[in-house]
Amino acid sequence: MSLPEPHPLDLPRTPPLRLRGRTFDASSPAVMGIINRTSDSFFAGNRHADLDSAKRALDEAVSAGADIVDIGGVRAGQQGEVVGPQEEMERVIPFLAHARASYPDLALSLDTWRSEVAAEAGRHGLDLVNDTWAGHDPDLVHVAARIGAAVVCSHTGGLPPRTDPVKVSYGPDPLDVVRDVLVTLANGARAAQEAGIPADRILVDPTLDFGKTTMHSLEVLRHTADVAALGFPILQALSRKDFVGESLGLDADDRLEGTLAATAVAAWLGATVFRAHDVRATRRVVDMVAVIRGDRAPVHAVRGT
Repeated sequence: MSLPEPHPLDLPRTPPLRLRGRTFDASSPAVMGIINRTSDSFFAGNRHADLDSAKRALDEAVSAGADIVDIGGVRAGQQGEVVGPQEEMERVIPFLAHARASYPDLALSLDTWRSEVAAEAGRHGLDLVNDTWAGHDPDLVHVAARIGAAVVCSHTGGLPPRTDPVKVSYGPDPLDVVRDVLVTLANGARAAQEAGIPADRILVDPTLDFGKTTMHSLEVLRHTADVAALGFPILQALSRKDFVGESLGLDADDRLEGTLAATAVAAWLGATVFRAHDVRATRRVVDMVAVIRGDRAPVHAVRGT
């Protein structure tokens, strides 16, 4: 019997992301810690309406290995409080000012769809505008360019902010959702470049759960390598999401292991930035995947030598 000849691995890789003097790529993946300045986040473990609570969460995220911290002032889903632009600013700006003063080298991201909020945040050294609603405010990308911030281009299936998906369909072929994601992300990245943002400061995010059923999200996750082929760094925001919960029949509090499994798959397929509630666990998973892929060396490799 002839034995198969092993072949070199041909794994997806994306160009590097550069933020605040640091480079993130397959050998140095980034963990984006989540801090929600809300009382109604879907995950109770990340509700920091109190500023002191948010400050403690910041210290914990940095200590656990966060490279980026993403601050949000409004719950993503339609349930919960109505939050106008002024109140959103009051929630996020004092925290951003504290975070910048406390950690000058930490990359700071703001999860907002509002250009006026991003413009004000730019006065406090904002590094990344995380536009999770796919350019709903067309001026947001221009504000990001003006304040010198990177930008996240997302996919929501055309839904406006804070809209939960209902009876979503992209067509009869399961791959239709992947095609829609690829077109939308390519167009978003092109708009960001046209606004003056360099390619190494543009992230594409398939945005699982947003505008998608669980089956859509799973299909898109399987095709992370196709997203990598767009030629931009990939952000995967997988943490404790509903597609994980519905896959395993678990509430948000019990979705850590499912999240980490999805994280490992996304990292293997080319994603390099991971938005996470559970920073330490995510840090270890993505670093281990980078070692298994051969993108970085083990910390020690002395066994048997």
